[in-house]
Amino acid sequence: MSNSTTPMSRRQILTGGAAVVGVTGLSITTFASQPKLASTLAPQRKNQGEAQMNMIITKDGTTIFYKDWGTGPTVIFSHGWPLNADAWDAQMLFLGQNGYRVIAHDRRGHGRSSQPWNGNNMDTYADDLVGHSTGGGEVVRYIGRHGTKRVSKAVLIGAVPPLMLKTEKNPGGLPLSAFDQIRAGVTADRSQFFKDLTIPFYGYNKPDAKISQGVRDAFWLQGMQVSIVGAYDCIKAFSETDFTEDLKKIDVPTLILHGDADQIVPIQASALLSAKLIKNSTLKVYPGAPHGMCTTLADKVNADILGFLKKADRAAA
Repeated sequence: MSNSTTPMSRRQILTGGAAVVGVTGLSITTFASQPKLASTLAPQRKNQGEAQMNMIITKDGTTIFYKDWGTGPTVIFSHGWPLNADAWDAQMLFLGQNGYRVIAHDRRGHGRSSQPWNGNNMDTYADDLVGHSTGGGEVVRYIGRHGTKRVSKAVLIGAVPPLMLKTEKNPGGLPLSAFDQIRAGVTADRSQFFKDLTIPFYGYNKPDAKISQGVRDAFWLQGMQVSIVGAYDCIKAFSETDFTEDLKKIDVPTLILHGDADQIVPIQASALLSAKLIKNSTLKVYPGAPHGMCTTLADKVNADILGFLKKADRAAA
């Protein structure tokens, strides 16, 4: 990976950093008034000495794991590819300590959820978690399909919408070959692929970066918990889904957070465009911040989310 302090060029992204292009552009947090289970609760075993896991079963029989902590207004998190609910631990602990009920799930095929062959697409991701949860595109698609009746406000962090793929109507996107390289990396040696991905993801290729091996190891571990089918299919979902019309349907206060040094989801083709399509949105750009800023700049991100929540609540009162 390059050690330059400047953002990676289009050519760099398409070669050594190809995998970074669509990596977690699905990172988003949504806030719903009350969670509603997608279908039914999975039966829980009560073996002595065995911790219970919160599960729901979707209509097609897929088991979805979720965390549910604290009490108060509900804040629902949806993680990015190839991670799981643990990616939000810093935000969930902070908000839970500040009077909110926090919920995060492992998307189908990811983490502790089951690994179905089918349904690894944005529509199913959204329908799995109607009212219970939804990453960037997942939540936007949820609103596009189900409206904002159960959503009071939203926060998009490093999110992929409107569209990552380059098309005639989206000339600033990336060519299909970029995402083919991601698929090739996942198929050939996803373990090494995820290890390499942590460098641009957290901006660790900057000369002044303080590299945490623990952070890199945690990312790798979460990535290796994804089913190969889920990891492969999700690449198409986050790169080729056009969220333009979904963004236009968002009619609740929305905070958009994005780093201008994001090497995974470049800000010019994502947040800057989304901010123009969402009527009641506020864009906050973090100078020099990487894609993984929820980890590297957790205190700042946490404070901005909490401030937005409280401000929106006061406005609604």
